[in-house]
Amino acid sequence: MNWQWITATGTTLAMVLVSGIGIYVALLALTRLTGLRSFSKMSSFDFATTVAFGSIIASTLLSKNPPLASAAFGLAVLYGLQYTVSRARHVSPRIQRLVDNEPLLLMAGERVLEANLRVARVTEDDLRSKLRMAGVTDRRQVLAVVFETTGDCSVLCRGDTLDPWLLAEVRGAEQLEPELAAARAWD
Repeated sequence: MNWQWITATGTTLAMVLVSGIGIYVALLALTRLTGLRSFSKMSSFDFATTVAFGSIIASTLLSKNPPLASAAFGLAVLYGLQYTVSRARHVSPRIQRLVDNEPLLLMAGERVLEANLRVARVTEDDLRSKLRMAGVTDRRQVLAVVFETTGDCSVLCRGDTLDPWLLAEVRGAEQLEPELAAARAWD
């Protein structure tokens, strides 16, 4: 049995402690400088950056490579890129289209949009799971299900007033028109 797999020297533990404190301070300082959006999942780019943050932190904490200074610099580079891209998205719709995924309608009322499920590579089992997690007990409760840019699903239920502005950039939202007309007639 190789005991090195389950034991550590005092020096190793001390370096994990120092690295942990150092990377935590770097993370805290960079988050304060760039804002809380750093950990949001508002776009796929944000999500990928957050995963990269976690990878850098984990490898710095448990290994001597990368060194703490390199890891802190790597975090600063990612924070800088994320800040720059988020600013550029506000200035240029072209950059926004390049960076962001487009939300996609998966259900219009009770109707599952099979073609959109295929585009999103979402199965009906995935969709049913999201509906259950949203507290849906009957498909007739559903007004719309939107596959968001982050990979999350938003479930909009009947009976709620729906502002069309919320669906402005959702691909396939025009398929909701019969549902919205029926909801208006119901009111």
